[in-house]
Amino acid sequence: MSDFSTLEVIRDPRGFATLWLSREDKNNAFNAQMIGELISALDQLAEDASLRFLLLRGRGRHFSAGADLAWMQQSAQLDFNRNLEDAHELGELMYALYRLKVPTLAVVQGAAFGGALGLISCCDMAIGAEDAQLCLSEVRIGLAPAVISPFVVKAIGERAARRYSLTAERFSGVRARELGLFAEVYPASELDAQVEAWVANLLHNSPQALRATKDLLQEVDDGELSPALRRYCENTIARIRVSAEGQEGLRAFLEKRRPAWQTDDNKEPRP
Repeated sequence: MSDFSTLEVIRDPRGFATLWLSREDKNNAFNAQMIGELISALDQLAEDASLRFLLLRGRGRHFSAGADLAWMQQSAQLDFNRNLEDAHELGELMYALYRLKVPTLAVVQGAAFGGALGLISCCDMAIGAEDAQLCLSEVRIGLAPAVISPFVVKAIGERAARRYSLTAERFSGVRARELGLFAEVYPASELDAQVEAWVANLLHNSPQALRATKDLLQEVDDGELSPALRRYCENTIARIRVSAEGQEGLRAFLEKRRPAWQTDDNKEPRP
């Protein structure tokens, strides 16, 4: 994994990685460099066949304050084509995270403003602190949440996305759970312990089945029940049943033992 200036990638020997936003002195606000480094990191992680899942986190008090003000000031001086290039890079980041082949879990504390909600929405799951503060703040500074909007709408629904994009209201982690953006919320002091519980639960599952299920759900999406989709789903279960991990999982279930991908440290799935 390449060295980065604005983020860290830490691999756990149990088979997952944590991607840390690491501009703590800037509240993890992202600029062109961070966007580029995130794209590069995700490209490298996507090539790792041994990766089981990915955590997305922010160093320090805040997950991410959104776009860096200095970067935004520079962008204001650029012409349309240069701004279009910047928007394309941000889009590359969002789509790379959304399409990553392994499950992704965002862990949110403190502030998550603007484009940070895009990152959270692109993850398969998110948990956060009860007192986290979130905001689609773009309209307050004369902008629009354009690149992130498809993912935000998928995460919280069209009606809620309209409200919070147009009002720029702040909302709490508790409200984020009500909207479906967060799966669960916890007191800030308990967040790290709960991350470990989520990790333990994910490690209980077949790595191959996790990838296959994510592929399946992205294919299904909210599309129509077409003959092509039916064939895809039928082929998916047939392929995984005859795979090595599928066979091991079925044998382990019938023999009342743990499958090979589980360890002694991971006996009780949570949460």
